[in-house]
Amino acid sequence: MKVKIELDDSLSQNEVVIRCRDIDENILQLKRAAENLSTDTDIVFLKDNVQFFPSLDSILFFETAEHALNAHTADDIFQVKMKLFELENILPQKFVRISKSTIVNVKHIYSVERNITSASLVSFAGTHKQVYASRNYYKLLKLRLVERRFL
Repeated sequence: MKVKIELDDSLSQNEVVIRCRDIDENILQLKRAAENLSTDTDIVFLKDNVQFFPSLDSILFFETAEHALNAHTADDIFQVKMKLFELENILPQKFVRISKSTIVNVKHIYSVERNITSASLVSFAGTHKQVYASRNYYKLLKLRLVERRFL
């Protein structure tokens, strides 16, 4: 395996690109290791004016509600002072947008009840919380669910 580092002053944040002939377990481990180097410190979680530091792995989904962005864990809700599109740009690949107002952590999805004519119901393991995936985002959700064993 050949490894090289290229400096680029025009980048706003660091970017890692893996070029490979085919994907094998070593490439997937390298990808996971690079993704795990990202920190959760860019996202501030608030509840009653108190700052909390939950792991991103504990977040089930992010959802906008009444001009606020909320982060849901299995048993709690935190407010995030960001826009959904800003959050979407910094979250790791295990998070995917499923509607105009929701981003989910595919690692926590227990089931997706598909409805051809309207939104699909997404349920999470270990909690009663559910969200809806719109038809426009369903293909991407389906793809990420297939990929989640590699995330």
